[in-house]
Parts: sequence; C-alpha cells; structure tokens
Amino acid sequence: MTESDSQLHFRPVKAESIEILEPYFCLRPNKTCESVFLDGFLWRNYSELRYAVSSRGAIQWLMSLDGREVGAMPACRQEDLKDCFYEMVRFFNESLRRPYEIRLADEEAVTALNLDPEKYEVREVEDLKDYLYDGEAMRTLAGKKLHKKKNNLNAFLREYGDRAEYRRLCCSDRCDVWDFLDRWRQDKGEDVEEHLDYEIEGIHEILNNCSILGVRMSGVYVDGNLEAFTIGSYNPCEQMAIIHIEKANSGMRGLYQFINQQFLIHEFPDAVLVNREDDLGLEGLRRAKMSYCPVGFARKYSVKQREMGVI
Repeated sequence: MTESDSQLHFRPVKAESIEILEPYFCLRPNKTCESVFLDGFLWRNYSELRYAVSSRGAIQWLMSLDGREVGAMPACRQEDLKDCFYEMVRFFNESLRRPYEIRLADEEAVTALNLDPEKYEVREVEDLKDYLYDGEAMRTLAGKKLHKKKNNLNAFLREYGDRAEYRRLCCSDRCDVWDFLDRWRQDKGEDVEEHLDYEIEGIHEILNNCSILGVRMSGVYVDGNLEAFTIGSYNPCEQMAIIHIEKANSGMRGLYQFINQQFLIHEFPDAVLVNREDDLGLEGLRRAKMSYCPVGFARKYSVKQREMGVI
C-alpha cells in the first residue's frame, strides 16, 4: 500500500513492522546506526516513532522529541532522495502547518541534497556522531594503539578464562538478560542519564520479540551467571556491524574487551567497519570510545526549513 504526498498516514513502529520496513533500509549509502531497523525499534517509545509508506518508493518517518514533531531522512534509493525529502517538506507545511525539521540527518544525505542555505539551516550535531572502527582491528586488538585493550583482555582470560563461557543468546535466555539488567540498573543508582530507562525498556521489547526481529545477541557467563551481553545488527551495504547494546559487569577487568571481541569474531567475522554509536556528549563515554582508536565518524546534522512554504 502506498500513499500520496497529502495522504501520508503514519503508523506506530511495531515488531511486525520489520516485514514492511526492512526492505527499504540499506538502499543508499548511510554509515549511521539509524541505517538499520533495530535502532529505530529500540528507541521507538522514546521518540514515539511512526512511519508511512510513500508512493515515491520510500519510508517516511515522523517522531516527537521535546514536544515537537520532527522528521528523519527517508529510507529510499539514492536517486529518489530529493523527491522524498521534499515530499516530507510539503507534508509538514501543508498538513502540520509548520516548517520541516530533522534532528539527525546522515552526512551522506546532507551532501547529496546540497540544500540551499538561504532556505534551510544545516548544522552538525557534534555530540551525536557515531564512532566507526576497523573491523579487523577490533577482532584482533593487534598493534600498539590497542595494546592496553589487549592487556585487559589477557587479564580477563587469566582470571576467568576457565570459568567464563561466551554464548550466543536466543529468546529462551531472556530471563537471564532481564536478571542481569536489574542488577546493572541497580548498580547505576538514581543519578543516571535520562535516556537510560527508555533504553532498558527498548531492550525488554527486543527480548520479547527477538524471534520476529532476528536479533544477533550474545552473552558471557562466568561461574554460570550472565555477566555481560550485547546486541548488534548488520548493514550489508556498508559491510558494517552496528553495536546497539553492550553491557557488562564493570568489576571484572577485561570483560568488556572480551565480549566486544568475541561478538565480532562470531557474529560479524566479515564486517569491514564497526559502528559503536555515539557518546551522547558524555565525557566518560567519549574517552572510552576514543580509547579504541576510531578510524572515522558517521556525522549527523540538524536540518531546519527557514520559512514555511519556501522549498
């Protein structure tokens, strides 16, 4: 079913929506974590994410952030990008009666659109750029730059090697993950980032629907207890693994390095790039991500129409 410009009917994203939406992903270059279905699904309640199937061969997005309706770059073919972008401009102007706005536009789309600066304000959102890493380097931790990471990994293997088990997780393991999340959340206490509870809610939704979503998920058990788990996706267009979730018992030195490495070895052996998402502007998270020596960034931009009706 398709819809014209004036009849874009938006529906909530559900697990079952993957059958409709997934074919539209990876149709054009895009190295951000938003280039796969699972990222939107994970944060769908936080952003009140909705979609519409356009007659122009695209998925159009609508969400609510800070009480404002905003859009996102369409999931479409590169050659259709301009038509699909302006379709949403008209929808905002004519149906919502307000200028079009995108909070997070991928750099490839911004470059391809080459918007008139007199009509659109385009600004980089520095704190929300995704970190990109070399896949082989992350699987081997070889070289001087990653020497400290390799030391941490070796420390984990020395202390826990015969007590630890890396395991691919499935739907039947959801209770182990829920128990781990409860412990992990309690350790965080009350003074945490505002997005954290939405993230945990999103993880619960993924676990409740993991068979539908075809989730790549793994964990590390130590002495029979789940002490770390991770969830990822693959963007075949970019040959890129995207690590949506990675949580571990921080009291076990090297556990993060162990699950990070093993997940990529077992689930993404051919990934050329690894996207470990953004740092949310948090200094501690920024230092942690920089310590893995990124090879680049998937930069993101805000796009705002300066005057309604002028496209």
